[in-house]
Amino acid sequence: MANDVLRQRQKTVQAEILSDGGEKSVERHPGGEVKHGGGIQLLRLLLFMVYNLGSCISIYATQLLGSPLYFYDKNLFYAYMAITKQSFGILVTTLTQWWTPTVVRISGDVSVAGQLRVTPDGRVECRFPDRVVLIANHQLYSDWVYLWWVAYTNQPRMHGHIFIILKESLKYVPILGWGMMFYGFIFMSRKMAKDQERLEHRLKKLKERHSGPMSGSEGLDPMWLLIFPEGTNASDNGRVKSAAWAKKAGIKDMDHVLLPRSTGSFFCLNELKGTVDYVYDCTMAYEGIPRGKFGEDYYTLRSMYFQGQPPPSVNMYWRRFAVKDIPLDNQEKFDLWLRERWCEKDGFMEEYLTTGRFPASAEATSETKADQNAYIETEVKLAHWWDMGSLVFGWGVFASIIYVLGKVWSWMGIGNKW
Repeated sequence: MANDVLRQRQKTVQAEILSDGGEKSVERHPGGEVKHGGGIQLLRLLLFMVYNLGSCISIYATQLLGSPLYFYDKNLFYAYMAITKQSFGILVTTLTQWWTPTVVRISGDVSVAGQLRVTPDGRVECRFPDRVVLIANHQLYSDWVYLWWVAYTNQPRMHGHIFIILKESLKYVPILGWGMMFYGFIFMSRKMAKDQERLEHRLKKLKERHSGPMSGSEGLDPMWLLIFPEGTNASDNGRVKSAAWAKKAGIKDMDHVLLPRSTGSFFCLNELKGTVDYVYDCTMAYEGIPRGKFGEDYYTLRSMYFQGQPPPSVNMYWRRFAVKDIPLDNQEKFDLWLRERWCEKDGFMEEYLTTGRFPASAEATSETKADQNAYIETEVKLAHWWDMGSLVFGWGVFASIIYVLGKVWSWMGIGNKW
């Protein structure tokens, strides 16, 4: 898509003319005015809950149904759970597509040349390897949704093979947390002394060689491991902690991102060394957030999904680094390497806040010399309607379980006793 037709940034602060002819600055929501009144918001909430909760329950039911495979054939078990993970990837994509339509603007540097392309119907198609470690700055709670969608756009599709490192408390969330444990997500307490044994156990599984239906080259299963080195999303509290840590360590704090914590990333990359060739880095920014403010103050679940105020655009800037070039022999050297990458991210964010665009290389997003578009502007949506099939399957399994339980209930005469 040519640069001159790219959507322009929305102005968050606008001038309002007063009755005496003067002006005053008025802050507007970057997602525009509220598009839905109270009644429509309630209806959207109810539909959201029915679709989201119903889908999560049905996916969890399929997980429970397939869980005995673990004791029969672990390769089949992991392949089965990858299918249920695909279902959840479809769920979060359709939730975004239907409730909070989002424009995504993608660019990259020369390290990802030829790996980002736009299809004839305007979708993005990524061509990242089937085993990578992803790192990203953490701007908002929804970052993982957009990165999971990127996995869905990849060729081959990777939305069934994404693994996320996230905080331990999330595994106790009913249905959702239980399902994530089936997905092999890694839950961390953020205390390495406590987490190391668990992390080592999970990473050992991710580098095992199998002969099952999922295995790629050399018997390694596909894997996208997503790490947010900052540990939390950008916020007032996160900013204070980042500044305090910078002062304690005697280093300069960042302006637009939080200082990354290197211990977990260092451990992961060392454990996976020899099974992963590249680290893919994504810098993310949400359009319209004023300088010095945070996304959580503007883009909430209510504003995005129910009031009709999604970000005017979500922006991604991609780079990749060869694992062999990353200093993994020394913790201090790696800490410096990661901090330098985050300093670069801070610069990218400054450029975005100043110009409304991340840097861009036409080599990253163009397939031919005649096609020199440095940015891909697309939307979060399904590639094909039949991709919904995995969710329909889950609903079908859940309905069948309810039907069978009802028959058993009736056969045993339990209903009559009540």
